[in-house]
Amino acid sequence: MGEGWQLMTIRGIPLRIHPSWFVILALATLGFQERYGQELAGSASAGSLWVLAFLTALLLFVSVLLHELGHSFVAMAQGVKVRSITLFLLGGVASVERESTTPWGALVVAVAGPVVSLLLAAGLIASTHLLAHVSPLLGAMAAELGVLNLVLGLFNLLPGLPLDGGLIVKALVWQATGSQRKGVKVAVGCGRFLSLLAVGFGTVLVLRGGGIGGLWLILLGWFGLGAARNQLQVLALQKALRDLKVRDAAKRRFRVLESSTSLRELSRVRMADDDGNGDWLLVCDRGRWQGVIDDEPLKALPVQRWDGERLGDHLKPLSSLSSIREDAPLWEAALQLDEPDLRRLLVLSAAGLPSGTLERSDLSEAVLSRMGLKLPKALVEAAQRQGGYPLGLALGQVARSMLASGETVAEPTTGPQVPASPQR
Repeated sequence: MGEGWQLMTIRGIPLRIHPSWFVILALATLGFQERYGQELAGSASAGSLWVLAFLTALLLFVSVLLHELGHSFVAMAQGVKVRSITLFLLGGVASVERESTTPWGALVVAVAGPVVSLLLAAGLIASTHLLAHVSPLLGAMAAELGVLNLVLGLFNLLPGLPLDGGLIVKALVWQATGSQRKGVKVAVGCGRFLSLLAVGFGTVLVLRGGGIGGLWLILLGWFGLGAARNQLQVLALQKALRDLKVRDAAKRRFRVLESSTSLRELSRVRMADDDGNGDWLLVCDRGRWQGVIDDEPLKALPVQRWDGERLGDHLKPLSSLSSIREDAPLWEAALQLDEPDLRRLLVLSAAGLPSGTLERSDLSEAVLSRMGLKLPKALVEAAQRQGGYPLGLALGQVARSMLASGETVAEPTTGPQVPASPQR
């Protein structure tokens, strides 16, 4: 689902409207108009009923927004950044940077939305009689919105992902077992069961003439099955990041030059590069690592001096390159590569010697291969040129979630290290 158009910000949270939202707004308005036409026949004009129906549809989505804000504000109180809230065909969804770090925190965030909906339902239903004395139209709208918020709150408490009830189940299992992964598996299983039940029941309703109600159940079930599949894919990504080592994904995008090499030769090497993000050039002197060379000397010195200048006079230390040991788990590399200005890591052997390099495209290729998926070569090369992940894989976000929830074996041990001697 795309992010849609940004409408406003609420306490720093962008509110977005997905194009599909206009479809459900129109359908909801039509449905409310038909319902009010039966309930309020003769007490209001046709135009007034259409206005009332449209306002009810809008206020219903305001209720959905308040539901998502309930989740968001509680998450923000725990230090979790909320990226956006998007209203779409099936309601609303809040996108967060990461999950809560504790099962109790996750439970509170999950419960907050339904609590908001149930409080709205109680307030609207309680005010129905008073508003009906002011205007029958207002009374009818309050009653309608009260019942809908009650349904929204109770429906979201059903125990299966992606509903809030599924998040509650996940948090409870996480608390009981100490494993967020087990909580997700149980909640996904419940969600798949409920989704299949919705698809089956909706199909029966359609075959028996249930019309839009049956189709709506099928749509909800289909969406639930898709969400369950996405959760299982995230679990598979987490397992691959935890099980694989950096050496399993590393490539070798560096070359080794002698420190006695002239800047003229450096210029020829650079001109032979196919792109501006070519191999690193590491420099050694008679069997010992000296540093790394970039294009700065070529830019700073006139061409006439290139033959007389040597690489050894213009080196940067190898420690200036971000590095990681080859025996580190792959999730640690994903955390490092999540830095926006970092495109590549230097991979070091157990002895502290450069043994390869690692980029986002390499990391993605290894993880997906572990999951039984092979990416087209052109897709990998395009991601490599752009310095990003193919298919938009947010492996850094997955790794942060693993670290926050304790689904990693050890704390990161990465950082710049200075190798002692070269490996050709």
